[in-house]
Amino acid sequence: MQEVILALIAGFAVGIFFSFLKLPIPAPPVLSGIMGIVGVYLGGITYLWIIERFFTQS
Repeated sequence: MQEVILALIAGFAVGIFFSFLKLPIPAPPVLSGIMGIVGVYLGGITYLWIIERFFTQS
């Protein structure tokens, strides 16, 4: 939980800093950003499943 709070604080600070400098916020559009995160998560889960299913000895 501490990591989540620190990430939120860091993101908040970056958002303020970029807005202060009148730069575009360094984040993808909302839906595509969320789908990218979901894709990365599902890819990691799938990799672990493949390794456990096919490459471990039982």
